[in-house]
Amino acid sequence: MPRTTNETKRLRISPVDPPFHVVLVAPEIPPNTGSVARLCAATGSPLHLVRPLGFSLDEKAVRRAGVDYWHLVDVRVHENFQAFVEAFAATLPAGEIVASRMHLLSGIAEKSYTDAAFRGGDALIFGQESVGLAAELLASYKEQTLGIPTVLLSAQGSEAAKGVRSLNVANAVGIVLFEALRQAGAFSRATMA
Repeated sequence: MPRTTNETKRLRISPVDPPFHVVLVAPEIPPNTGSVARLCAATGSPLHLVRPLGFSLDEKAVRRAGVDYWHLVDVRVHENFQAFVEAFAATLPAGEIVASRMHLLSGIAEKSYTDAAFRGGDALIFGQESVGLAAELLASYKEQTLGIPTVLLSAQGSEAAKGVRSLNVANAVGIVLFEALRQAGAFSRATMA
């Protein structure tokens, strides 16, 4: 197969309007955030980073994380989760219930992301790589909390024998974001460009 260039045609979709918002709460690992940023650039999704951040966002740090497409990402930084909620609320139509447009992803959720009805403009919210989203946050948004099912290896024995604890955050974002795009009909308009 020949090598491709930036001029090589690829399967493309039009941006979803309004776009999905990808939210990383207190991300810790620069390469994971870089991978999520690439997903956001590829899908036209704003990336919201909620402090504290486990890394710097200066140009040198971004380059070191391998993010050479940072200029293609609509990055919005918020001081805390409440500041994100307020900023997100401003993107919604008047009278819209903010919580109903937020989907929190957790490895301990009882409902699958495949059970959600996603709409353009929704926020997809992911937690820290080491501990996920705070228990208080999950309790506050229990009805909006979703998980990605993984294989049960063994119902007996140690917890480790049951399977993986969680997925890499960048993988989780990709899984859920592309399902949301599918539900929004984005792929029915795919063309070579």
